[in-house]
Amino acid sequence: MVELNKDLDAKTLKVLLGPAEHNAKLLVRHEINCDMGEGFGPWKLGPDEEIMPLIDRANIACAGHAGDPKIMEDMVRLAKKHDVKCGAHVGLPDKEGFGRRIWLIDPEDIYRLTIYQTGALKGFLQAEGVELTHIKPHGELYFYVERDENVMRAVIRAAKVFDVPLVAGKSARYTQLAEEYGVKLIQEFYPDLNYTPEGTLCRIKAGPKSLKTPEILAGHINKACISDQVVDIEDTTLNLGFSGSPLSCCLHSDMPNALGNVKAARSAIDEVNKSLGLSCY
Repeated sequence: MVELNKDLDAKTLKVLLGPAEHNAKLLVRHEINCDMGEGFGPWKLGPDEEIMPLIDRANIACAGHAGDPKIMEDMVRLAKKHDVKCGAHVGLPDKEGFGRRIWLIDPEDIYRLTIYQTGALKGFLQAEGVELTHIKPHGELYFYVERDENVMRAVIRAAKVFDVPLVAGKSARYTQLAEEYGVKLIQEFYPDLNYTPEGTLCRIKAGPKSLKTPEILAGHINKACISDQVVDIEDTTLNLGFSGSPLSCCLHSDMPNALGNVKAARSAIDEVNKSLGLSCY
């Protein structure tokens, strides 16, 4: 049984308010989602073959920030083999910057590139008889969505076209806008990254260094899943606001110790799910 003491002095931020009600409806347990297929041509980035059997949900690069048709096909087949859910990991068309450089793009172009990249992945999914389960923005597009409401609307509109949920950061405004369009959000937690005192993610640039050891990462997962809290970069405890709903924990396959991180996360999440009486992996 996992036991953690909840910090009663933890800060509650407006940006994190509101229960993740769609998590409770769409997730049967705490899960792992991971960004996959982020190589290009002969260049391989993460240990995709070793990671895929350990995760629940794959965010597959769609040849924007990374990936190509062959890699997309390989990832779909690998996910199918291991019964992993498949979603479009949509990114800015910037392979040199791995989709993590700041670009200014018209929201309508964001809408179009989201449709374009997701449609490409859906073609490979249909060829293999696999369902498209979600869309998730990558890197700078993820941050762009959070700081520009028009870009947020563009991505939400694209998700509505495909009638799938968006995997998104915990955000009261995101939740409100998604509800206006009838789009569901699977709100996630990042155990391998740091949070700011404002409750947002610390930005990472191309070629990030691992910010947490597997042991520390597992501790963050336990605290988030059991206590609904996270410690920010200033060592202040923040309330995440999931209110008991299952979390989707995102891990990055491009981290130096990606496989070790995923193994530690799998063990921690399985232990938490078991302790809470939720179905296990």
